[in-house]
Amino acid sequence: MKKFVYGLSEGNKDMKDLLGGKGANLAEMHNMGLPVPPSFTITTDACKAYLEQGSEPEELSAQIDEYIAKIEDENGKKLGDPSDPLLVSVRSGAKFSMPGMMETVLNIGLNDASVVGLSKVTGNDRFAWDSYRRLLQMFGKTVLDIEGEKFEDVMDEAKSAKGTTSDLDLDAADFARIVERFKGIIKDETGKDFPQDSKEQLLEAMRAVFRSWNSERAILYRRQERIPADLGTAVNVCSMVFGNLGMESGTGVAFTRDPASGQQGVYGDYLQNAQGEDVVAGIRNTMSLADMERVDKAAYDELMGIMSTLEAHYKDLCDIEFTVQNKKLWMLQTRVGKRTAEAAFKIACQLVDEGKISEAEALQRVTGDQLVNLMFPKFDAKAEKKRIARGMNASPGAAVGQICFSSPDAVLAVNEGKKVILVRRETNPDDLSGMMAAQGILTSRGGKTSHAAVVARGMGKTCVCGAEELDIDVRARTMTLKDGTVLRAGAVISIDGTTGEVYTGEVPVVDPPVVQYFEGTLSEADIAADELVRAVDRIMKIADKTRRLRVRSNADTPEDAARARRFGAQGIGLCRTEHMFLGDRRPLVERLILAESDEEKAAALGSLAPLQKADFVEILQAMDGLPVTIRLLDPPLHEFLPSQVEMAAAHAVAQAKGHDLEADQKKIMAAVERMHEQNPMLGLRGVRLGLVIRGLFEMQARAILEAAAERRQAGGDPKPEIMIPLVGAVQELEIMRDAITKVAAQVSAETGVDLTDVPIGTMIELPRAAITAGEIAEAAEFFSFGTNDLTQTTWGFSRDDVEGSFFSNYIERGIFGVSPFETLDQGGVGRLVKLAAEAGRQTRPELHLGVCGEHGGDPQSIHFFDTVGLDYVSCSPFRVPVARLEAGRSSGTAEGSDFR
Repeated sequence: MKKFVYGLSEGNKDMKDLLGGKGANLAEMHNMGLPVPPSFTITTDACKAYLEQGSEPEELSAQIDEYIAKIEDENGKKLGDPSDPLLVSVRSGAKFSMPGMMETVLNIGLNDASVVGLSKVTGNDRFAWDSYRRLLQMFGKTVLDIEGEKFEDVMDEAKSAKGTTSDLDLDAADFARIVERFKGIIKDETGKDFPQDSKEQLLEAMRAVFRSWNSERAILYRRQERIPADLGTAVNVCSMVFGNLGMESGTGVAFTRDPASGQQGVYGDYLQNAQGEDVVAGIRNTMSLADMERVDKAAYDELMGIMSTLEAHYKDLCDIEFTVQNKKLWMLQTRVGKRTAEAAFKIACQLVDEGKISEAEALQRVTGDQLVNLMFPKFDAKAEKKRIARGMNASPGAAVGQICFSSPDAVLAVNEGKKVILVRRETNPDDLSGMMAAQGILTSRGGKTSHAAVVARGMGKTCVCGAEELDIDVRARTMTLKDGTVLRAGAVISIDGTTGEVYTGEVPVVDPPVVQYFEGTLSEADIAADELVRAVDRIMKIADKTRRLRVRSNADTPEDAARARRFGAQGIGLCRTEHMFLGDRRPLVERLILAESDEEKAAALGSLAPLQKADFVEILQAMDGLPVTIRLLDPPLHEFLPSQVEMAAAHAVAQAKGHDLEADQKKIMAAVERMHEQNPMLGLRGVRLGLVIRGLFEMQARAILEAAAERRQAGGDPKPEIMIPLVGAVQELEIMRDAITKVAAQVSAETGVDLTDVPIGTMIELPRAAITAGEIAEAAEFFSFGTNDLTQTTWGFSRDDVEGSFFSNYIERGIFGVSPFETLDQGGVGRLVKLAAEAGRQTRPELHLGVCGEHGGDPQSIHFFDTVGLDYVSCSPFRVPVARLEAGRSSGTAEGSDFR
């Protein structure tokens, strides 16, 4: 019989696949001798079976009974006993932390009889009835799918009747009345009474947790975090310990370091007379852990010792949930804490300095996505600003946008091209879509461990929490300031997640110190004085020392080339020459297209040649000493002409005025008609242009080679590489290579500079090129994988058409986990890359391999390219540091566990 339930002594931190992160780490804390309430875990296998079959495995119920009996023995109480009931919580626990995404139900075991027994045995009527209403509220919302606002409205009415805004002012009689109303809501909404049988409550709660794995918000979060959809969630059944027994009890969340700034010390929130969900939900503003020391020093001191033990054991920032029941401390959860990008870099370096981890492990503790977050602009300190409030600096960054008071409004506004700030009293898991869409999140309640803060940090979103000066009315869609000013939906505000300040209007932004560091404008003293920049500098040096993969940049102008070099690029992997034919040069291209004789074509090419040469001189100068791969003209020539629609409109206007088009317009119109293609991206472009328009590629090659000769004569060290695009057959490449080789010999003879060693290669962007790469390598000295077009041609997608039409449908239905244009499709396009790389090197062992599609800047794709054995990746200048970091992470190996 398959085992679906594990006790604490049967698990450990390395069993996250089976027990989920929460269950594995509860077991680990138990094994360490820490105070964990008696518990057991229902495995992810049970969840997967439930989701596949629509019901739990037959043997599960009996196994649950066995482990309930064990925790009953440990507690000396029986589940649902009317005189002295054992109560349990049912909580989700996936392998990877998904804060607030799935379900929890507390106080299972309470019913109309046992609430009276609980009241008598504790001598606390208020506590018993408060616990019962919590069970009804959670069970109704989580298990029975009743709208949560129905329960909240009853709570608000009860508080209003007492003239208070705090649930602490409600007494036992108030909660008893609320319980009756909650039971009435359940009966009205479902047609059934709330179940009085404790085992039925537990099983229904377990099923709800299983179902929540595929809830809309959980799917959305997994997609955002790229968590596999087939893992399932474990269910943790834990003996209840109560933080709502009075002011000598409470609940809290703590971090061993500040998850927002990385500052060393102990950070967290504590809430007296409350249960755990109250802290995360942000329904009441909390006290700091320093204040906890004042109200319960013994529990505080024990907590500090445990936190130190856990950080030393896990060698990382730990996020801890705990409860104090009548001054006794209980540990309910630990995990590696979600942190901001800033904190990630600082903490990685701190742990190295403390001797807890190696430099190689520090490199694994940060990501390219986090580095990108550090490069986002921040508010200009010199700008005039009108501060309207200050809250908790929950997640750093600068965000500007229009106020939106609901997630649907935020998503709608963003789809209309607007930037928004999601403004709520507190967020809950249903707000995930709006949080993802918004530039930043602002709440009037909650602290650094509230739902808003934790989720925002995990997503790298700017967040300010607990701005108490603001009176937020989400129904009226207003935010009232301390001076009485009312801001309505659509008003623009700016929030600073680094300081916690909120401003009215749009505050200008400037480059942050990390960008200044990459630009090279900071002195050594500046770097040493800024802990974050110092940490980034240190990590980048480790990455550069570790990585095998080189990093180039895609750059078409001297300015881009220079910036890429400042950002650490080791050359240019893609210089697109078509960008040099736009603007005021477009008429020259028109002359080439309209040329009717060889003389006219030669004249048109002759007028373009010196302009091309001048461009190449500047780019080669900016990248002196580093390789520059220059792609010859790739796009269809019709892109340099007016569209059919434009010409038809011009013709119609001329006819309406009673005259015909001018002669030159007629020639253009004829060319447009002649060159019209149904599928231009699969038509006359790339190498085909060079073959059809004689002299075009030779002109470009001459411009490149003459520019290189000029730079060498000036004492420079130019390293151009000529790339022929869209090759599908080796014969195409052989013809163009022979022509360019002749040009190289001519320019060498004319200038006295030997340029016959300039590499000639091709762009692999067609499936046939990948499949016949062994043949193509006979004529190519390098391959550069154009993964954008290779993805289009492999999938049969036109990127411009499909991304805006059905891609969202494909992602929602699980066909894609992420767009194949964002992260390389390793199973399809990746196999072609691997096949071509292996076949090419079999023919030519010294073949140089790179990638110049946008995937060259994507972290996950970079790791794949490294394993395939490419020599370099190329990406936009801004993403060069990200590629450098991820190339280092790909080469390095983590030491120690990666528990999230």
